[in-house]
Amino acid sequence: MTRRLFGTDGVRGVAGEVLTAELALALGRAATLQTGAERPRVLVIRDTRESGEMLEAALAAGVTAAGGDVLLGGVLPTPAAPLLVERYGFDLGAVISASHNPYRDNGIKFFGADGFKLSDERELAIERRLDEEAPRGGAIGRVRALHGTQEDYLRELHSRFAGLDLGGLDVLLDCANGATHHVAPEIFRRLNAAVTVLHDSPDGRNINDGCGSTHVERLARAVTAGGHAVGFAFDGDGDRVLAVDRTGTVVDGDELIALAALHLREAGRLPGGGVAVTVMTNFGFHSAMERAGIAVATTNVGDRYVLEALRERGWALGGEQSGHVIDMSFAPSGDGIAAALLTLEALGGEDLADRHAMEKLPQRLVNVPVADRDAVMASAGLAAAGEAERRALDGRGRVLVRPSGTEQLVRVMVEAPTEDEAVAACERLVAVVRQSGG
Repeated sequence: MTRRLFGTDGVRGVAGEVLTAELALALGRAATLQTGAERPRVLVIRDTRESGEMLEAALAAGVTAAGGDVLLGGVLPTPAAPLLVERYGFDLGAVISASHNPYRDNGIKFFGADGFKLSDERELAIERRLDEEAPRGGAIGRVRALHGTQEDYLRELHSRFAGLDLGGLDVLLDCANGATHHVAPEIFRRLNAAVTVLHDSPDGRNINDGCGSTHVERLARAVTAGGHAVGFAFDGDGDRVLAVDRTGTVVDGDELIALAALHLREAGRLPGGGVAVTVMTNFGFHSAMERAGIAVATTNVGDRYVLEALRERGWALGGEQSGHVIDMSFAPSGDGIAAALLTLEALGGEDLADRHAMEKLPQRLVNVPVADRDAVMASAGLAAAGEAERRALDGRGRVLVRPSGTEQLVRVMVEAPTEDEAVAACERLVAVVRQSGG
C-alpha cells in the first residue's frame, strides 16, 4: 500500500487517533525486522506524556513479536538515545515523544545502530513492511527494564564538561515538565551551579503547557524578577534549548551556534572549520561567520538536513534558530542540555548579556494561508516581487519566500538593517502572495 507516515522527525500525530497502539505495534515489528540482526536489541525511551506508557507497551509488543529484545530506558531526553545505543551496542533505538507539541500528540522516531536517525530510505522500507505479519513459529523476544539510564546520560555529560566549573553561577532552568526535569538540574548542580528550576513536575498533561522553549517569555520574566544570571528553556523532549540573559533578552539558536562556533574554532575543536545551519538562520549569523573565516553550509529546515550536511562535510557543529544545537563530537543529535553547557563553556565565565558573537538583523516572518501553496509559489508575479526585494537588500539583508511542508501556507521572511524596512518589505510580499492565490 502507498503511505507516507514518517515526517522530518519520525511518525507524529494525536495519540490514540493518528498514532494508535496498533500503529505503534506495527512500527515496532517492522523496524525490528528491518535491522537484519538475528536477535535485535532495541532501546526504548520516552518523554512524560500520558500516552507514552501505552505506546511504549505497544511498541515493545511489536519488537518482541519480531523476535527482538526490548530494553526500556524510561523517561529520558531524546539525545540520550544515540548515546545509549552506542554505549550498549543496541541494534536500534526508539524515542516516544512529540518534542515541543502539546500533550495530546505523540510520536515515534528511530535511531540506527550508528546513533543517527534513520535515513529516508530506511524509513520507507519500514513503511513497506507495516502490513507484513510476523513469521509464525519464530522466536519471541523479551522485555526488560534497563536500569541506570539517567546516570549513564549524566555521566556522558559530566565527562564532556568535566572542565566546566559553574561555581557561584545563578542559573534558572525551565524544564517544560518534560524529559529534562530530573537530569538537567542534576548536571548543573554537579557542575557547582546554584540552580532554580521551573516546570519540573510532569503530570502527563502539562508538558510544554505554557512553558519551555516554545513559551520562553515566561522564563525571561522569571530571570529578571529573580535576579538570575542566566536562564535556559528546554522543550519537552530536551533536544532544543533557548537562553535568556540577565536583562531578560532571549538568545536564540543562531546566537548560541555563533558563540559555540567561535569558541570551538579558537580551541581547535571545530572540524573542517565550518558550521551547518538552515535557510531560517539570521543574516547576521552569516556576516559574523564570514568575518571570522568560518565556512557556512545552508540546508532546508529540519535538524536531519543539518545532520546530513555535517556528515557530508566531516563537520561537527550545526543547528537551527529554534534551538536545535548539534555538536557531533558529543552526540549525533540536538541536545538542549549539552548546548546550554557549551554556551557557558564558550562564555568562559563572562556574562551572556555581554556577548558579541553576532549582531542579529531585525526579522519579520508572516505565515500566509493560501488555497494552493504550489500554485502561489509558481506565480511569475511573486517571483518578480521577491527578486526585486532581494536586489534592494543585496548585501544588507535577505528575503525568503517558501511553502510550508505540511500546511497550505506560504512563509514570507525578511531581514533588514532596520525593523521598519523589514516590516515594509515583508508587507509588500505578503500582499503579492495573497493576490497570487491566498
